[in-house]
Amino acid sequence: MRYGEGGGLTAERRAFREQVRLAAAGRFAAGEKTAVIAKDLRVSVRSVERWRRAWREGGLEALRSAGPASVPRISAAQFVVLAEELAKGPAAHGFEDQRWTLVRVQRVISRRLRMSLSVASVWRLLKRHGWSWQAPARRALERDEHAVELWKREVWPRVKVARRR
Repeated sequence: MRYGEGGGLTAERRAFREQVRLAAAGRFAAGEKTAVIAKDLRVSVRSVERWRRAWREGGLEALRSAGPASVPRISAAQFVVLAEELAKGPAAHGFEDQRWTLVRVQRVISRRLRMSLSVASVWRLLKRHGWSWQAPARRALERDEHAVELWKREVWPRVKVARRR
């Protein structure tokens, strides 16, 4: 199952779901029917069947939460080191301009932390710690406004796909 924002359940939501499963376990012990439990707890019959099977095989411990689905590979201390490295800027790491890209951050992680992460993992890591993509605050000095207007007026109408009626 996929969850919004690319992450899993929050700790509170995991605890809530665990309480629902444990409530079902009490009803299993009382001998209630699966369909009744499912209706009262507002879950699917299949989930209750799965929980009942786990409860029979492993008791209450089988219904407890196993914790988050994935543990961040980079610890808080390692992220502090990474943040310090990123604060130095791209030029300090041998990049020709002052733009941080995911691939560049990936390289810094590889060099400094001796760890290999995918680009998607780098994005999730940065997002988890409150970082976001940045848009430039001002236009580039090299921007030629006349050429842009000319392109919009002459080239864009030729390449633009007409809308269907």
